[in-house]
This record gives sequence, structure tokens and C-alpha cells, in this order.
Amino acid sequence: MIEAVIFDLDGTLVDLPIDYEKLFREFSRIIGTDDVHPVTKTILGLDEKTRKRIFDVWDRAESAALENRTVKEKGMVLYRKFSAKPKALVTLQGKALTKSVLESLSLCFNFVVTREDSVDRVEQLRIATKELGVNARDILFIGNTEGDLGAAGSLGCQFLRVEE
Repeated sequence: MIEAVIFDLDGTLVDLPIDYEKLFREFSRIIGTDDVHPVTKTILGLDEKTRKRIFDVWDRAESAALENRTVKEKGMVLYRKFSAKPKALVTLQGKALTKSVLESLSLCFNFVVTREDSVDRVEQLRIATKELGVNARDILFIGNTEGDLGAAGSLGCQFLRVEE
């Protein structure tokens, strides 16, 4: 039984046209390494000052992409379908962009977890699950990537993929 729903943002509810190749090149320059993949693990290993620089660059890239964002209709249909359920949002996007997107689309969540809270998707889901106060097996996580599927499986959440 589904008692609560957790949504991913980019690729699930909206598409943000961020030039990730350019963004990761900038990360490489800041960190001083050619390989920043997987970026979430790379960020976890950074000191606070460097992480802040990375997040500032990421925030600027997201700001530039915001005006060209598109809505994922399949994700929005699911949002409406589960509107009566307690809902959380997990995203690797920053707080500023997330707030702008949610306000512009009139989306409402009981709890929001952004990259400032954690860049690890499993940890993001763990935080959201705790805040929702629901057993993981009774949560549906709606995302769009293999990483989302794996994270849901790690906690025992149900999973639904929003396809392109």
C-alpha cells in the first residue's frame, strides 16, 4: 500500500537544460582533477570551502537554465494523481532553483531535500522517509534514472520511473 510519495525533480517533474559537460569542466578546474565522476562522490570528499565554490557554480548554471525549463507532463500527471498523499521532494538541484520551480508550478510538498542537505540519493531518501514518518516499504519513489531505482531498492521503497 502506498502511504506517501517521494518525487525527484529534474527529469521527473521538469527538464532543466543544464550543460553538464561545461559544468563538470568547471568543477574539474576548481578541484584540480580531470575526472569528477561520479560527481556526487567527488563532492562528498571535498572540504567545505571547495564544496561551496562548486555549489555556487552549480547555482549559476541552474539559474541560467531556469528560464528554459520544460514541464514533464507524465510527472505532473503523477503529482496530481497522488496529490492527497503526503509528499516529499528529493533533488540534486539547489534550494534557490528548487524554490523557484515549485513556486512557478504551484507544487507543494510536505518536505524538500536538496543537495545542500545531501548529495547522496540514498541519504536524501532516508531523510525524506524519516520526515514523512512512513515505513519505506509504504513509500513510492518516482524518479527517472537507474540511480533513482537503485536508491529506492536500497531502502526498500517502491519505485516508478518517469520515462522520456
